[in-house]
Amino acid sequence: MKELLNHLLDRLANFFAHRKGLLPLMGLVLILINGILQFTPMGDFAIVEKNFFLHIGLILAILGFLLAWSL
Repeated sequence: MKELLNHLLDRLANFFAHRKGLLPLMGLVLILINGILQFTPMGDFAIVEKNFFLHIGLILAILGFLLAWSL
């Protein structure tokens, strides 16, 4: 199990080493989607009320910046 996890983390590190801005960009897109959904007529939709895309986007962007800085 440890070997599989090590192999997976190795492949992810190699993938993101060449695409350092991908995670922060995806996080920014999710934050923008949340902002657009705030002004649509579906205002009482559960995902919009909880700002789900905003929170996931922020977490993804912060982790992306940390990962890009460490690689």
